[in-house]
Amino acid sequence: MKKHVLSVLVENHSGVLSRVSGLFSRRGYNIDSLSVGETEDPKISRMTIVADADEYTLEQIKKQLNKLIDVIKIIELKEENAIYRELALIKIAATKENRAEIIEIANIFRAHIVDVASKAVVIEATGDQGKINALTNMLMPYGIKEVIRTGLTALERGEKELKN
Repeated sequence: MKKHVLSVLVENHSGVLSRVSGLFSRRGYNIDSLSVGETEDPKISRMTIVADADEYTLEQIKKQLNKLIDVIKIIELKEENAIYRELALIKIAATKENRAEIIEIANIFRAHIVDVASKAVVIEATGDQGKINALTNMLMPYGIKEVIRTGLTALERGEKELKN
């Protein structure tokens, strides 16, 4: 099985997210990542759904999504033709002795320190999943207290647009 990234335009009103996620759960499909946000048109939202599926299952997912009345359009975003990004907030245990090292690691990954306390530092990082994973691995020896990741969000490269 392979990870597939779907960009789905949906009508922006209550219950749509529930219907889409319900479709996945009813059929036993797993959502690895899901991010949703309003588009440039406030009546439309874009969902970026990452699912681990073989080609047959992927086709079934697309067909079932297309049956939902709130779904406007679906495309699969291939890695070579799309920009994938994720946001992570990472809270690390920090002391006076290791704070400079933690800040240096954040700088190497072009991450930002967004909060500093006497015993913790919060880092904000954006990038592809590999970058976020690498940063997290580098910070583990210092003691990660909390992590939150947004899930993948993606857009197709170039001038092509996903429009209704």
